[in-house]
Amino acid sequence: MNIAVILAGGCGKRTGQDIPKQFLNVEDKPIIIYTLEAFDKHPNIDGIIVSCVDGWDEILWAYAREFNIKKLKWVVIGGNNVQESIEKALDGLSGRCHGDDILLIHDAIRPMVSQDTISDCIVKCKEYGSGLAAVRCQETIVRTEDAIKGNHSIDRSEVMRVQTPQAYRYGRVRWALEEAKRRNIVDEVYINTLMIHVGEMVYFAMGSNKNIKITTAEDIEIFTALYNTKQESWVKSE
Repeated sequence: MNIAVILAGGCGKRTGQDIPKQFLNVEDKPIIIYTLEAFDKHPNIDGIIVSCVDGWDEILWAYAREFNIKKLKWVVIGGNNVQESIEKALDGLSGRCHGDDILLIHDAIRPMVSQDTISDCIVKCKEYGSGLAAVRCQETIVRTEDAIKGNHSIDRSEVMRVQTPQAYRYGRVRWALEEAKRRNIVDEVYINTLMIHVGEMVYFAMGSNKNIKITTAEDIEIFTALYNTKQESWVKSE
């Protein structure tokens, strides 16, 4: 099976809103629903589990019914950080997944993920054991310790910007989480850094500069513009 693991446990305030950013409405639809729709319509996704912010699980189920998200099968309450939220999702899949099943771990606040990116993550995972959506870095990178000054640039040809989804085998993620605990790694910001810290090689899949992560009010404006442009292109092609 291929299972989408949607991380929706955050309640960041950088958007300047009082509700979790994944539940903000854009064009009369919550951001998380755009994300769920992308996986729901992909022919190779067999099911979806959401690691949800506490207190919003029933609201999520209601939205899923309203917008006809058919592949959402499980909702669990997320943890205090990404690492805990992934672990809670895997606990929710215990007894339902085999070791070779593929998990596509994805941020709820990346609603512009494409079908091609989802497909390539699955393909790369089958071939190499992992498939992380990523794009080459086009900007100049300067190392800094205080975000005020810097005197060392990093060769951008040696840098990839990693996004989500990130595809791994269920059994390997379970092993990595246990190994992280053994090494007292308890607060990794994402699964790819955890994998690297426990000694795993990660492999890249096709990402997109449009696959933005919504963390600020400005990001919402960018997403709205991208979404409306996409809608206009569909109309013109009909």
